[in-house]
Amino acid sequence: MFRTKRSGLVRRLWRSRAPVEGDGETDTRTHGSGGCCMGKSTKVSKSNPGTEAELKALTHSILKKIKEKQLEALLQAVESKGGARTHCLLLPGKVDSKLGQHSYSLPLLLYKVFRWPDLRHSSELKRLSCCESYGKINPELVCCNPHHMSRLCELESPPPPYSRYPMDFLKPPDSPDSVPSSTETGGTNCSAPVGLSDSQALQESGERAHWCVVAYWEEKTRVGRLYSVQEPSLDIFYDLPQGNGFCLGQLSSDNKSQLVQMVRSKIGYGVQLTRERDGVWVYNRSRYPIFIKSATLDNPDSRTLLVHKVFPGFSIKAFDYQKAHSLRRPNDHEFTQQPRTGFTVQISFVKGWGQCYTRQFISSCPCWLEVIFNNR
Repeated sequence: MFRTKRSGLVRRLWRSRAPVEGDGETDTRTHGSGGCCMGKSTKVSKSNPGTEAELKALTHSILKKIKEKQLEALLQAVESKGGARTHCLLLPGKVDSKLGQHSYSLPLLLYKVFRWPDLRHSSELKRLSCCESYGKINPELVCCNPHHMSRLCELESPPPPYSRYPMDFLKPPDSPDSVPSSTETGGTNCSAPVGLSDSQALQESGERAHWCVVAYWEEKTRVGRLYSVQEPSLDIFYDLPQGNGFCLGQLSSDNKSQLVQMVRSKIGYGVQLTRERDGVWVYNRSRYPIFIKSATLDNPDSRTLLVHKVFPGFSIKAFDYQKAHSLRRPNDHEFTQQPRTGFTVQISFVKGWGQCYTRQFISSCPCWLEVIFNNR
């Protein structure tokens, strides 16, 4: 029987759909454990044969109505797991499809099929800033590219007490367990100049103002120089097919630890930092969880900070400028001693730290980032 190119693309897309529990495979890049931050878990059960057959028939009927070039772009996005730069897939957003007893909009159905089988509502999603539909309200055509979306990381309130982690800056500077910071002037083994002198030199050289600088650490050693960020969005990765940004794989490291090398190999597509109107968002593009600590993610009156677990495919607002400025109270001893503490976010790849883990301090984590925001 003669088969068209379109039908071939449709079949390849269906074979590349996001796996659900019971498929015999799990891909943590397409979806996490279904929860975020506090380790909430939502199991995704394999659909019964009738529902699976209905979903297949519905997906095939929708995809066959899409132009071949759009199908090719969608297939590239799906097969590369978001690693390739792909155009928006602009389709009517108000067309609903019936699946069982539930109705789904066209974008939501495609996100559900190709990324998150447990997805229920569009309120669980956040559009990435690279998307043409970003910031638009009720457009006629909506981008349905599943890798132009991320899953929202919701914070639990109040958090369980066991997840709390004492603020590093409450420890004496000469404490042996103090976390190394680029705001300090020593204690690292890297050959590059240590401390804020790097970012100050960038300002003095006449380069346009940066909104943050990023330091990459392996345990207690900073690797490479501070990376100054001027563009609204930055990819930080180890191995990205079409990567453009801070490539950790190009940095020279003398660390021979097997654990560091193992974690380094798992960074993969890494994370994306995006400066938006309401703050700075972190999107986990890798296949493994990341762990984040930020003063603006917690109660400003708290004496402790939380370490948040962010699953693959999820986004979290890691830094809030308004909250950060409100933390700078004139009689606050903590922030007068180290005024940049509230303007720093720490991100660890794969391995967590704090009271829930064997590593109590981020300086014990194999591979981690320190993001220092410009408070001017």
